[in-house]
Amino acid sequence: MTIHAGIIGGAGYTGGELLRILINHPFVSVAFAHSQSQAGKPVWATHTDLLGDTDLTFAGGETQALVQQEGLDVLFLCSGHGQSAKFLAENDVPEHVTVIDLSTDFRDETADFVYGLPELNRERIQQADRVANPGCFATAIQLALLPLAEADLLLDAVQVSAITGSTGAGQALVPTTGFTWRNNNLSIYKAFTHQHLAEIRQSLVQLQPGFSEAINFVPYRGDFTRGIMANVYTPYAGTLADALDRYRAYYENHPFTHVSNGPVDLKQVVNTNKCLLALEHHDGQLLISSVIDNLTKGASGQAVQNMNLVFGLPEDAGLRLKAVAF
Repeated sequence: MTIHAGIIGGAGYTGGELLRILINHPFVSVAFAHSQSQAGKPVWATHTDLLGDTDLTFAGGETQALVQQEGLDVLFLCSGHGQSAKFLAENDVPEHVTVIDLSTDFRDETADFVYGLPELNRERIQQADRVANPGCFATAIQLALLPLAEADLLLDAVQVSAITGSTGAGQALVPTTGFTWRNNNLSIYKAFTHQHLAEIRQSLVQLQPGFSEAINFVPYRGDFTRGIMANVYTPYAGTLADALDRYRAYYENHPFTHVSNGPVDLKQVVNTNKCLLALEHHDGQLLISSVIDNLTKGASGQAVQNMNLVFGLPEDAGLRLKAVAF
């Protein structure tokens, strides 16, 4: 079985990460990677680490012929937020082509898109032809909370402090991603107002319909390139042993989310599609530390995981990636 994949927005961080995974995927052939800014250039000229791995050249210009080419099976939308809805309004994508969108445009499950968090919606994703990939912060935070929501154990406000690398801001150079500003520096942004809060609440309410408590989320910009660590805590009346059993049972059949016996750190997950969780119990509060790579499990890796589910492939196909560790 060969899945023919197209990418819109192939020159950015998520597009590049998607290419890195797909050109090594045992069941995928990349039909095209589209980029207006890099049209006609070799993919490796933009994503320089791919020199020697692919001879693919960025397509440019009109996209209608690309998305309607014979044999295309899946289309990944990797353009900026707001661009996916515009693209689909302007281009007639055949019904048989699966669309996986990596922007925020359809995460509220409008327009027949299924929210693509496999640890929540695996069975629905398997039947979907339109998938909205979750946000990176949202993925880390939801995976820290889903087992509690499933058991109706979110009984009070949820506190979240989370930090992300510079790639989470996209490839366009702005003051808060520049080396001279970000290096040896930390800052908060969008405290209590981050756009991922809506999809986090949507998922928690899906499992625990009565949940209406506050989710107090303070995001940090980190002085590193890749990864997210989210520290989440909320009141919990049970024991740590109870919580560990509950979390391990929930994620038992999910290949990428694992509960650690000790503390976790970013280097365990960077360049992988894993989420690692560590639990602590202090004075009636359950602390869940969640670490992911924002470009893989938080974006392109999860998009491929969703593709695997849609096409009936092993969920981990092409995604057994090794962390750098040092």
